[in-house]
Amino acid sequence: MNFFWRNRLVDAEQMREMDRKTIEEYKIPGELLMESAGRGVFFYIEENFPFLEDVVIFCGKGNNGGDGFVVARYLANRGIYVSVYLLGKKEQLKGDARLNCERFLSYAGEMGELIEVENEEELESAWERVSQSNLIIDAIFGTGLNSPVRGLAKRAIEIINEASEEFGVPVISVDIPSGVDASNGQVLGDAVWADATITFGLAKVGHYTFPGASRVGELELVDICLPQEVMESARTWLVDQELAFSLLRARAPDAHKGEAGHTLIFAGSVGKTGAGAMAGESALRAGAGLVTLAVPSSLNPILEEKLTEVMTEPVPETSEQTFGKVSIERAKKLMEDKEVIAIGPGIGQNRDVDEFFQEILLCAKVPVVIDADGLNSLARQMGLLEKVQAPLILTPHPGEMSRLSGLSTKEIQSERLKIAREYAKKWGVILVLKGARTVIASPEGEAFLNLSGNPGMASAGMGDVLTGIIAGLVSQGYSPLEASVLGVYIHGKAGDLAYQELGGVGIIAGDLISRIPATRRWLLEQIFSLEE
Repeated sequence: MNFFWRNRLVDAEQMREMDRKTIEEYKIPGELLMESAGRGVFFYIEENFPFLEDVVIFCGKGNNGGDGFVVARYLANRGIYVSVYLLGKKEQLKGDARLNCERFLSYAGEMGELIEVENEEELESAWERVSQSNLIIDAIFGTGLNSPVRGLAKRAIEIINEASEEFGVPVISVDIPSGVDASNGQVLGDAVWADATITFGLAKVGHYTFPGASRVGELELVDICLPQEVMESARTWLVDQELAFSLLRARAPDAHKGEAGHTLIFAGSVGKTGAGAMAGESALRAGAGLVTLAVPSSLNPILEEKLTEVMTEPVPETSEQTFGKVSIERAKKLMEDKEVIAIGPGIGQNRDVDEFFQEILLCAKVPVVIDADGLNSLARQMGLLEKVQAPLILTPHPGEMSRLSGLSTKEIQSERLKIAREYAKKWGVILVLKGARTVIASPEGEAFLNLSGNPGMASAGMGDVLTGIIAGLVSQGYSPLEASVLGVYIHGKAGDLAYQELGGVGIIAGDLISRIPATRRWLLEQIFSLEE
């Protein structure tokens, strides 16, 4: 899939390689890139802070500090007094950073000063300046930071945050808040709390991945003229309303239910009939023409009471009222004319279920969405992945991903994007790693970071709704990857609409189901200001 360059995300290593190619292969000097970056920050400041008189900038010794010196020069040239605190000595600067420090000193005259800081005692003098300033600019670390901040830099970050909190001075970070890992959003010991972050070329994964995402504030992207061919090497995309809309397909005026596909869902066990019901309803709300919910036979009367539009199909069951070997023959018959299969919501966990699950996967000829107890069954028989012929969509939360991969949830949460991409390729599946900023990864190495959703969705049944939405989209002809990306966005946005209407705490899965069609309508109205 090809999407807008502005939706592409990069990690620190990819950004370094892009800079290298731009400088070495396209002969665009690093000095020009730094000038463009600093000028972009200045233009943002000029537009958003028109009455500045006094600015404090904290600069590191690397290129991020060099960007800060460019900003300082532009501000001083506009008659704004600039105090630059350099964490080190001027003689320690190299290359373009040193050049721009010298330019600042040449231009600043009476409108600027450079304070070289070599220890924390000298840094304490910044307190008086920041308390009287109109704006603090953080240019300490850029995207290259990959170890915990300590010493002088850590104290500078503390001063910035304390001054902002105590005196209300706004803070702008250059490229990324110092202390945030650009590749995974981890806070490396401590990090700046920015009101706004101005980044360059492409946004970074760390801007949108928690906990670092909470430090970014408003994010502004500045074009520094990286060649289009260089930026196209990025294979991670941010899923926002525009990208989601680009995946939507219009339904023909003469469309009928047969053209919208038939979804089959294997779900339910004693005490867990609601999971299947929610998945089935969600598939219909997502646009599937027909949905059949296959359940253990003794549970069918319950589901017939719960559901009206979703068809139910009683399947022979075990003595424990679950799917098992006795269910397989009927299940295979049901699979014959379906466009997509979903399996897992509430099916329970025992040896019989594992045997049933194995046979369904081995017989499947259409895409299969696996969630909940289906993922738990898969975790006990991972060798199945080498035998399955059908395309698979796995939708684990971090706990389920831990059982599938053998990694701890802490490891998974610290490198969500990297791990999702790695295991999607390893297992040959579409992997939907759920959570704040859900990640969707393909076997080909593409990855997507979703923007929709909110903390109010931390309640039971949300995963069942997502399963239904993705399955319902596949049944309409969306590819497994398209259905996963669009489905995750719709799921989160339906939650956002519920949050706006009902409040943050107490949202339930049913609130999302009823808002799935409204979410599609919202997308159309936002992009084109039209009603469908």
